[in-house]
Amino acid sequence: MCSFLPSLTGDITQKGYEKKRSKLIGAYLPQPPRVDQALPQERRAPVTPSSASRYHRRRSSGSRDERYRSDVHTEAVQAALAKHKERKMAVPMPSKRRSLVVQTSMDAYTPPDTSSGSEDEGSVQGDSQGTPTSSQGSINMEHWISQAIHGSTTSTTSSSSTQSGGSGAAHRLADVMAQTHIENHSAPPDVTTYTSEHSIQVERPQGSTTSRTAPKYGNAELMETGDGVPVSSRVSAKIQQLVNTLKRPKRPPLREFFVDDFEELLEVQQPDPNQPKPEGAQMLATRGEQLGVVTNWPPSLEAALQRWGTISPKAPCLTTMDTNGKPLYILTYGKLWTRSMKVAYNILHKLGTKQEPMVRPGDRVALVFPNNDPAAFMVAFYGCLLAEVVPVPIEVPLTRKDAGSQQIGFLLGSCGVTVALTSDACHKGLPKSPTGEIPQFKGWPKLLWFVTESKHLSKPPRDWFPHIKDANNDTAYIEYKTCKDGSVLGVTVTRIALLTHCQALTQACGYTEAETIVNVLDFKKDVGLWHGILTSVMNMMHVISIPYSLMKVNPLSWIQKVCQYKAKVACVKSRDMHWALVAHRDQRDVNLSSLRMLIVADGANPWSISSCDAFLNVFQSKGLRQEVICPCASSPEALTVAIRRPTDDSNQPPGRGVLSMHGLTYGVIRVDSEEKLSVLTVQDVGLVMPGAIMCSVKPDGIPQLCRTDEIGELCVCAAATGTSYYGLSGMTKNTFEVFPMTSSGAPISEYPFIRTGLLGFVGPGGLVFVVGKMDGLMVVSGRRHNADDIVATALAVEPMKFVYRGRIAVFSVTVLHDERIVIVAEQRPDSTEEDSFQWMSRVLQAIDSIHQVGVYCLALVPANTLPKTPLGGIHLSETKQLFLEGSLHPCNVLMCPHTCVTNLPKPRQKQPEIGPASVMVGNLVSGKRIAQASGRDLGQIEDNDQARKFLFLSEVLQWRAQTTPDHVLYTLLNCRGTIANSLTCVQLHKRAEKIAVMLMERGHLQDGDHVALVYPPGIDLIAAFYGCLYAGCVPITVRPPHPQNIATTLPTVKMIVEVSRSACLMTTQLICKLLRSREAAAAVDVRTWPLILDTDDLPKKRPAQIYKPSNPDTLAYLDFSVSTTGMLAGVKMSHAATSAFCRSIKLQCELYPSREVAICLDPYCGLGFVLWCLCSVYSGHQSILIPPSELETNPALWLLAVSQYKVRDTFCSYSVMELCTKGLGSQTESLKARGLDLSRVRTCVVVAEERPRISLTQSFSKLFKDLGLHPRAVSTSFGCRVNLAICLQGTSGPDPTTVYVDMRALRHDRVRLVERGSPHSLPLMESGKILPGVRIIIANPETKGPLGDSHLGEIWVHSAHNASGYFTIYGDESLQSDHFNSRLSFGDTQTIWARTGYLGFLRRTELTDANGERHDALYVVGALDEAMELRGMRYHPIDIETSVIRAHKSVTECAVFTWTNLLVVVVELDGSEQEALDLVPLVTNVVLEEHYLIVGVVVVVDIGVIPINSRGEKQRMHLRDGFLADQLDPIYVAYNM
Repeated sequence: MCSFLPSLTGDITQKGYEKKRSKLIGAYLPQPPRVDQALPQERRAPVTPSSASRYHRRRSSGSRDERYRSDVHTEAVQAALAKHKERKMAVPMPSKRRSLVVQTSMDAYTPPDTSSGSEDEGSVQGDSQGTPTSSQGSINMEHWISQAIHGSTTSTTSSSSTQSGGSGAAHRLADVMAQTHIENHSAPPDVTTYTSEHSIQVERPQGSTTSRTAPKYGNAELMETGDGVPVSSRVSAKIQQLVNTLKRPKRPPLREFFVDDFEELLEVQQPDPNQPKPEGAQMLATRGEQLGVVTNWPPSLEAALQRWGTISPKAPCLTTMDTNGKPLYILTYGKLWTRSMKVAYNILHKLGTKQEPMVRPGDRVALVFPNNDPAAFMVAFYGCLLAEVVPVPIEVPLTRKDAGSQQIGFLLGSCGVTVALTSDACHKGLPKSPTGEIPQFKGWPKLLWFVTESKHLSKPPRDWFPHIKDANNDTAYIEYKTCKDGSVLGVTVTRIALLTHCQALTQACGYTEAETIVNVLDFKKDVGLWHGILTSVMNMMHVISIPYSLMKVNPLSWIQKVCQYKAKVACVKSRDMHWALVAHRDQRDVNLSSLRMLIVADGANPWSISSCDAFLNVFQSKGLRQEVICPCASSPEALTVAIRRPTDDSNQPPGRGVLSMHGLTYGVIRVDSEEKLSVLTVQDVGLVMPGAIMCSVKPDGIPQLCRTDEIGELCVCAAATGTSYYGLSGMTKNTFEVFPMTSSGAPISEYPFIRTGLLGFVGPGGLVFVVGKMDGLMVVSGRRHNADDIVATALAVEPMKFVYRGRIAVFSVTVLHDERIVIVAEQRPDSTEEDSFQWMSRVLQAIDSIHQVGVYCLALVPANTLPKTPLGGIHLSETKQLFLEGSLHPCNVLMCPHTCVTNLPKPRQKQPEIGPASVMVGNLVSGKRIAQASGRDLGQIEDNDQARKFLFLSEVLQWRAQTTPDHVLYTLLNCRGTIANSLTCVQLHKRAEKIAVMLMERGHLQDGDHVALVYPPGIDLIAAFYGCLYAGCVPITVRPPHPQNIATTLPTVKMIVEVSRSACLMTTQLICKLLRSREAAAAVDVRTWPLILDTDDLPKKRPAQIYKPSNPDTLAYLDFSVSTTGMLAGVKMSHAATSAFCRSIKLQCELYPSREVAICLDPYCGLGFVLWCLCSVYSGHQSILIPPSELETNPALWLLAVSQYKVRDTFCSYSVMELCTKGLGSQTESLKARGLDLSRVRTCVVVAEERPRISLTQSFSKLFKDLGLHPRAVSTSFGCRVNLAICLQGTSGPDPTTVYVDMRALRHDRVRLVERGSPHSLPLMESGKILPGVRIIIANPETKGPLGDSHLGEIWVHSAHNASGYFTIYGDESLQSDHFNSRLSFGDTQTIWARTGYLGFLRRTELTDANGERHDALYVVGALDEAMELRGMRYHPIDIETSVIRAHKSVTECAVFTWTNLLVVVVELDGSEQEALDLVPLVTNVVLEEHYLIVGVVVVVDIGVIPINSRGEKQRMHLRDGFLADQLDPIYVAYNM
């Protein structure tokens, strides 16, 4: 053991320490600090001139500051950072919207019109990785966006309008990228998966590298990929920067497991084989000296008070100070005695009635006194002791919502407190209600406030006298303690423990009668209470009390009082010593030679040593002796744990150890550290208390004794300790009744020990060393880190001018089964974004180097916004609470999940699937039924379908015009719900004829020519469609451009017209004008439109004859649609397919001429178009048409129409359903009153091409259940490009079923059914019944083999109404043949299938179909081309988005996409912009927890930025392009490291 600390020779303090220090730092500093070797041996390390001046320079502001200051540490941190400098980290700086910046730091930015490349800013610009401030960004942005749109190919360097030093580089680079060919969306480099050799390979997309090199700007090296190849994709420069940073593996990835069949095993930390292990012998318990009871010691504290109050009533007991440092009031022992008697009498006899007193002996009462009134507190405290009631001192509640005050309320409630004693001034200052009553504070019990000033109290009668007994086991007082999680416990201290503690302190500190003691500490609890209120009275000492408010004004006040009163003892914290150092310049005549003992209350904090050293250095010349400084260790449970004794022998230097921080994280004491940089220097806190026994036990698990070189929790066995947590027997047992065991399992003592909550060890000579607190312990990947150590490292990062020293909080949050470190600091208002960000990234590097641990999140909040404790420190648990619930409102956030989270599951390696060799027996594949299903067989159904005898829809219409000319087919409603227009069979026929004439005569079109129909949803569109059929032309329905948004909607129209090779464009007069308007000319080239015909003005004549196609397989119409991935795809529908489609729907929905169907859909593609334009003509039913756009002005329109027309079948889209759910949520009562009745609805089908949105359909059903809607009526359909309707919940057949699948198995392309509510479960609803004439099989998308029942694969479809192929100008044959003409690789290899591009599975249920067969349910999981491959697993964006939307109340919508294998999450914020940064950690957390993925970029945008198409689907690829082109105007973009 001696090898560890040669404390007896005093060597390690001076020479060894200096030598070590210069060795450590020599390599990094220009010259090692000079050490004056002539100093005497015992002196501590002197402060070098540079660091001394640093002390004078910095006037700190806060409470947690100087105890963390250590010059050695600061230099170590600088050295660590210097190492980092060589490999410069390119951390992309987050971008922030200007308004956000303005709110946080007004003057930090140059206005946009000036270039910010001035001399003094050059360095900042250069260092900040070329990131734009928002203002400069916007200038370049517009410039390059406009250039990209006009397709100019001039090199950007020559034409860039703004050259602001270094900051535009990102944008200029993006500009160059925008002009290179963008063909490599397919394979961006994968930078986030580790390869087996622990190196990261970046695959670069092939084929698109152009010869143009990126121009070199301010610091272009950050913009290139690893080996200097300029990036030639349109990834914006910041993402590239992030990618580059992440390419460097921070620390080798952990060994990964294989994944068993379904569970993804999270990586379990494997112990490092080289980690230090304790090797010493088992420790022995250490005894303090005997507690020698002196004969004239009083038998109880009240007896002492009585003695001094009667013998020496004039002796001063307590002197209080005003804020000028003048004595305000002197409380003598006589006054203390008489006044506390008066308080005792009034408490017992003047509250309540004689028969029913409110307070009886043994009851608890609260003491609420401000920190500047110790006299009133002391009188009340002793009054309680005399009345034998139990005082519970607490802080003054300032507002109803003080940080932590609710918890204090719980404590008071559990203690049964009904009375609060307070002072007059305090009572007046409490918040009052308008009636003048003190409100009940949040969580507090109802209290009677009782003022203890003498003038308010009645005199006790002559014969009344308090009952003074010897100290016994009754509770004397309760001290509150705030735990790590913010809960407040009350530690009970008995009267005997109180007295014994005073005796032990008197012996240890050598207190004698009438000594003067200066107390700067809080007198309500802890060291301040024990020395300044209790032990002082036992010894008739005189206490000079310095309030915190005076210290703030004059930090030297305590030193001045020591000189003025020639005080023998002072009780301070290390911050008070630091403040005195900062201020001592102005003081001439300081003399501290009277001090025999300077008690450092937080001496157990490892970082207090530097304050002690520096203080000694400066004040040694002013009479301060080294042996006077006495650090002590204390805890609320064990009271004083250890204290350094004041000695007269100045030759024995105090012990100190330089411990390896790396060793400490494993709980092992190692003197010399291998890293040479990360060491913790600790000082001893003296010896064990008199009469106590101490040992240290392992911090977790059974209390086993530690070895001699092991860190453990210190435990104490003594009479002078707390006895329990009030009212909590379980917790009491774990803390106050611990029996330490030897390694053989035998208890070392029959008496219980108390856990102190302090981590440390007992060194040579019985000296106690403390290295941290249990509360500050964070266990990250099996290593223990102390919050205080992390704070110290953060504060050692220079320059400190961006954050407040004392206002920094470090805590851990649990994410993905491990603790993650979070640092929150307050940012000074004058620091710029770049400064703060620079500081943040340096802090991360420093902590990584010194502690070898990653910081998960570093957040800066505006000044004075962190919750405070009553004495001005940071309220940790409250801060953590705010962080976790997303209400911290930081102004800067840096998340580093990539560096911290090392326990992700193993990336999946794909196993080869079963090939044709697997056994196929009949309909079984490897033992499972083949997943195939079909709707009813069209050939077998006998019905009197007259329309069947016609091959073509145009013939059906002519037949209906002849047989039922006046039957109404279509009724169009306007936004008021009245009929805007209607069409009978004959009206439609005649109108179609006129349009056919117009096409032939004015358009001179041949049969087979393509015609674009650009109409709003309505009747004109239908007539134009049949007009085309009558003329033998092929119609294409196109959504008209939006008049308010021509720039983005018109190019799509133009594109469809061009791609479909339309020879002519038919539209209304209004749209005709719009297409040729000046706004249109700005968006597209209007000269290249084909012939435009306006159908508002039709010829009066009929055509010579109506065209009849020669063959049913010829083209009837083209169906164009933009998929969610941004692909424009047109499919060809033949006449035969069109008729089969209509017949299938007619049969499924049982449609007849007598039926009415309400349709609220966009009529431009897919099933929406077929229902709007075709089905009524085929089946003869009346369609009530409701344009979805009308619902924006009247959300109830659709449902009112359904009710009014007594409709049984209705069709809508998800956007319509969402509009009703959101817009009518609060109006169900008024709608009921208006007579809205949905009880007749038999089917309400959502037309969709995606996985059913079960939460939306369920909330819709619940919401309108009161209006008669039957929940079983609501269902969805499923269609896609190759077959516009595969499933549709018809009238007959079982209700749609819902199953729950395991989301983790789904990522591995497997289906595993689980119970509802089990973790990771995902509900999937069946997509409706398979239509008649449709066959489905599930195939493996890679091998094309059939799959078994309940296996996930691609849905393949065979049906008469499949589309016959894609229609594109490129005519990509291979793509087409694959999608429309696929065959299975084994099994039934004859049938020709169309591939839907959607993943799903079939499951045979117990239900029966209409035809008596068992019902096969189809579940759609998601589109293959939307799914994201990450870590070898397949993720569907919607699952991640659902998690993110749940993460915070302000997230209204979310969309995710990947870019270069980084996951980008875009969230829409419904709240103030101040909340934007709260979302970053919450989004990152939830995606890690639920999906095991690390988010690369979090983008916070305004509501409505995520583009959504008419079907209500998110256009994620449009969003991605907009993000990469910087067109989203985000509120905040965070790049996670």
